[in-house]
Amino acid sequence: MAKSTPEQIIVTPSAESLASSARAAAKEGKKGLPPVHLWNPPFCGDIDMRIARDGTWFYMGTPIGRKELVNLFSTIIRRDGDDYFLVTPVEKVGITVDDAPFVAIDFDKTYAGLQFLTNVGDEVVAGPDHPIRVVRDPETGEPSPYVLIRANLEALIDRKSFYRLVDLGEEDLVDGVAWFGVRSHDVFFPIIPAAELS
Repeated sequence: MAKSTPEQIIVTPSAESLASSARAAAKEGKKGLPPVHLWNPPFCGDIDMRIARDGTWFYMGTPIGRKELVNLFSTIIRRDGDDYFLVTPVEKVGITVDDAPFVAIDFDKTYAGLQFLTNVGDEVVAGPDHPIRVVRDPETGEPSPYVLIRANLEALIDRKSFYRLVDLGEEDLVDGVAWFGVRSHDVFFPIIPAAELS
């Protein structure tokens, strides 16, 4: 007689279950960010969660008003290729990110370089491990500046911070071409060709 196997119970992930799993993982782990790059749970499908270009997190079309919940979710986000996921030791769900998962809301010029602060409390100094890049809209020429925060995850640098960066700008050669950009941690990050400055 063949053994009967119990049916697998499929649980639909929710913001609450993700938060609970993330809190549990944070308690088990040491200080610092959870090791989401080491976790390989089953993919549980997409969840109706979206990060808008301005850094606002939405769940089922409603902004998540609890900052501590947003900060918790921000510790378990991972990017695989062009897709974004929230990952815990037991589940992996797809989310929508309109532009970048974080927004750099401020920076300080320190002895080490330009230290950025994100909307979820991450702090990084721009440099070899945290490069700044600028993407320009092909039609309007409008710049979108980013700084790498952690493994494949960038922050869009907000407008006021970008204007402050431009005030600190200087010219340097990149592959024999003069560029206007900023320097941090002994690295020059080009923003715009110097010839295009008026």
